[in-house]
Amino acid sequence: MNELNIHLKDDNRLKKLGKFEHPEFTAKGELRASVKLAELETLWINTGTLCNIECVNCYIESSPKNDRLVYISAAEHEGVLEEVKRLQIGTKEIAYTGGEPFLNPDMVAMARQSLVQDFEVLILTNAMQPMQRKAVKSGLLELQKSHGKKLTLRVSLDHYSKALHEKERGPNSWSKTIEGIDWLLDHGFNVAIAGRTCWEESEAESRAGFADLFSIRDWKLDASDPTQLVLFPEMDETVDVPEITTECWDILDVNPNDIMCATSRMIVKRKGQDRLTVLPCTLLPYDEAFDMGSNLEQSLTANGGMFDEGAVKLCHHNCAKFCVLGGGSCSA
Repeated sequence: MNELNIHLKDDNRLKKLGKFEHPEFTAKGELRASVKLAELETLWINTGTLCNIECVNCYIESSPKNDRLVYISAAEHEGVLEEVKRLQIGTKEIAYTGGEPFLNPDMVAMARQSLVQDFEVLILTNAMQPMQRKAVKSGLLELQKSHGKKLTLRVSLDHYSKALHEKERGPNSWSKTIEGIDWLLDHGFNVAIAGRTCWEESEAESRAGFADLFSIRDWKLDASDPTQLVLFPEMDETVDVPEITTECWDILDVNPNDIMCATSRMIVKRKGQDRLTVLPCTLLPYDEAFDMGSNLEQSLTANGGMFDEGAVKLCHHNCAKFCVLGGGSCSA
């Protein structure tokens, strides 16, 4: 008798189980896999969902109008860093995502707070107008001078061709991004490029194409290095994917400690709420079923629903497609 049938007497909902609906069991009645936090190596801060552009397939639906996640302030951010220091849970990196982080007026100040406390800092950006404002450039140059080795900017360049990049990000987005990358590299910043894998080409073809672009632009970046060129799998929720069971780790030869939620958490501030919210990762910004509390200490022992003493049950399409099957990690 399988695990589902054992529990049918206790939970009639399981009789009509669908995919990614029950936190404990898959639609086939198998035990759902979960991931424990090994060490909080990377703490993500979502700076707000507003963005200067609107991409065709943005998983977080960032746009000039989407403020479902509002700006986190430098004062709130400082409180988060104080908690990180107090808990001593192995945090090495503070990473910032959006929206476009440089639309947040406190972005440079927050990066400075993290760098002064000796964290490594990663900022995801499209390198367009928000980053290229005079005040932002001045602030970044000051951070580069004082903490350059610990500061990295990862720029979204969806493809090595203008046509496909602009197919995703819209007309006139290519040249402004190229200009931003040029400026960053000319001033000695640590830069990584983030591309996508939705173009029906192999990874080898993508890396070769980016290598040609890097050479043409004289960018001192290595397209074969996955830390300098990150190629992300797509998060298309219309694609049917299998659920991840406890047996999948061995079947797929995947170590659960390599999954993003084993080493990461994300902090957001939802519109209309006074408090911050902790989430397992960057991929589940809006699903309140994955809320782990209002601070990191609460998240460590979150229980019930999608959590078991802080362990995350892989009960979402993105857990399967992006992380386990796609091998993706925003901290890669």
